[in-house]
Amino acid sequence: MRKQYRADGLDESELAADPMEQFGRWFAQAALEGAVFEPNAMVVSTADAEGRPASRTVLMKAYDAQGFVFYTNYGSRKARDLAENPHVSLLFPWHGISRQVIVTGTARRTGRDETAAYFRTRPHGSQLGAWASAQSSVIASRAELDAAYEELHTRYPEGEQVPVPPNWGGFRVAPESVEFWQGRWNRLHDRLRYVAEPDGSWRVERLSP
Repeated sequence: MRKQYRADGLDESELAADPMEQFGRWFAQAALEGAVFEPNAMVVSTADAEGRPASRTVLMKAYDAQGFVFYTNYGSRKARDLAENPHVSLLFPWHGISRQVIVTGTARRTGRDETAAYFRTRPHGSQLGAWASAQSSVIASRAELDAAYEELHTRYPEGEQVPVPPNWGGFRVAPESVEFWQGRWNRLHDRLRYVAEPDGSWRVERLSP
């Protein structure tokens, strides 16, 4: 199973001054071209205090000059890992356009006001789901989960305001490095990586494929 990547290259002269601006350019292209299903889907990799890794796909819900934001139950495996070890890796696998973005950084919880503002934008069913699921915990059956959801739906019918779960919220990943990977012929891919400097500037380096 082999595929030749025929995409145009990525040159240092084309890059934005900082990685979040460059990410915005690529993200807009991934979203507009329609070749990438859910371009905001990213693989979040964490490790616990003993260094045991875990990865899962989540949806990025915002990005800004301070980093990338996703939301989860704070009792979940990823949140427990981040409480012990805040270092995290993000991977945006945009296979349809032969691109990847790879982020390493440090995760911190978002404030409750920011979390509440985002929670209000979620569909009613998703708001109930955040209450119904004790994420990453063992349950006896699917029926148990469905029953919890139905009980919540009865308590908070459509149109009723659902309170923000106290153990649910966001993480913002502040990047320390951001690599932009562009597939090229003969596996000679372009890999340009921004690395944070102590003075707040960014150094760009080219990596061998």
